[in-house]
Amino acid sequence: MEIAFLKHYTIWTSIVPILLLSGCATPEAKTPKLDTTLSSRFHHTDTAHTLSDDVQWWRTFNDPTLTALIEKALKCNHDIRSAMTRITAANALRDAQASRLLPTVNLEADASKSHSGFPQAVKQGLPDIRAYRIGLGIDWEIDIGGGLRAAKSAAESDAMAAEYGVVGAQLVISSEIARNYFTLRAVQERLKLIEALAATQHESATVVSRRYTEGQSSQFDVDRAEAEADTLDAQIPQLRVWVATLQSQIAVLAGENPSSFAVAEEREYLWPKSQTIGVSQPSDLLRRRPDLMAAESHYSAESLRSKEAQSQTWPKLFLNALVGRQDFRINGLDFAPVSFSNVAAAFVMPIFNAGRIQAGIDAQNAQENEALIAWQKAVLTAVKEVEDSLIVQSEEIKRGEKIKASLSRESHALKAAQSLYREGQIDKLPLLDMQRGVLVSKIALSEHQLQRLLSDVQLYKALGGGWSSEHKNPIKVSTNE
Repeated sequence: MEIAFLKHYTIWTSIVPILLLSGCATPEAKTPKLDTTLSSRFHHTDTAHTLSDDVQWWRTFNDPTLTALIEKALKCNHDIRSAMTRITAANALRDAQASRLLPTVNLEADASKSHSGFPQAVKQGLPDIRAYRIGLGIDWEIDIGGGLRAAKSAAESDAMAAEYGVVGAQLVISSEIARNYFTLRAVQERLKLIEALAATQHESATVVSRRYTEGQSSQFDVDRAEAEADTLDAQIPQLRVWVATLQSQIAVLAGENPSSFAVAEEREYLWPKSQTIGVSQPSDLLRRRPDLMAAESHYSAESLRSKEAQSQTWPKLFLNALVGRQDFRINGLDFAPVSFSNVAAAFVMPIFNAGRIQAGIDAQNAQENEALIAWQKAVLTAVKEVEDSLIVQSEEIKRGEKIKASLSRESHALKAAQSLYREGQIDKLPLLDMQRGVLVSKIALSEHQLQRLLSDVQLYKALGGGWSSEHKNPIKVSTNE
């Protein structure tokens, strides 16, 4: 009994230090660093409003149709659903890597039987045997160098990147629906204005033609008026095609049948007001933009895989055991079921491999550096997108003020022309000219409204949209100061 205890004590006192050593070798991902210093504020912003954490940023436009389209797309869009399947795959790979840290247990059973027709005397040396065996086999690689733990951590970073990928896909799809939706509303409005403008021009051409028959205008005036009317008529089919393609595009984005219109036409669309969108600091993008966090997680995974590659230079320890019971029969003599066991350990130390391990390390280090460069570029691109969106938004607001002032003056002049026409001081042709001027200004205002909202959508997208606190990036990021 004491001898058996000493044997077990010796085994465990040998294994426990190895397990403790492997536990201390748990690797950590590297923290990515920028190769340039970010500014403390965006160049094209005058004030720093507090960023909203509202994930559903599209609700700020107060458009029920837009909200319904985006919420449907978040459930039905195929790109988002495809991104979600990548989460499932990444989680499965993470679990597979984690399983390598634990022993593998197998149920093993076998049966064998050998029989010969030799005389009984000969069978003493070549017996007839029948054996039934069943037992549990255990195989375990002790993670001395931390390679298995590095692979597990890398798979966890991949799973995190997949989750950020879903958030990024949701941001892209919601932004695309908003962009196409506002464009559709603008094109629908432009189509109505062009039709009204064409009708006015046709009426002007009729007046000019009548004046020509009365000898008050020339054929040149008639041809020019009719040509302008034809030019406006030629824009209508193109606008109708644009409306149809936008409808089908929105339907596809929302996961609907593109043969049916996804957006009902409204008699008069009320454009949402300008948004006050806070931008905070450029460094905040690192904790808000899902594509940046996905790129960071990808870099973390590659840095951990570099540690996994480096662990190949460490020795490896494999343990396996087989325990069970067997029923044995020799030359017709039955033995009672007996226990059996087999325990083995293997130690492998790389000595010479013709540079194969080092080549693997160099290749993985190159992939790690590539992931770091990609992250650095993505950060700079994100800052650029915010800067571009801010300047477009700022200048578009200024342009809108000029257009509104111009429309106001045109409308005032039209009222004066209508009064003069009623009093018989002017004929109808100047009045029609003023009406066309007002319609042209309305077309310019509609284009401004579209560009203003598109700049809002682009800024939301560049900032990463809304971001709830539960989605904050758990990985620390530092920049070179």
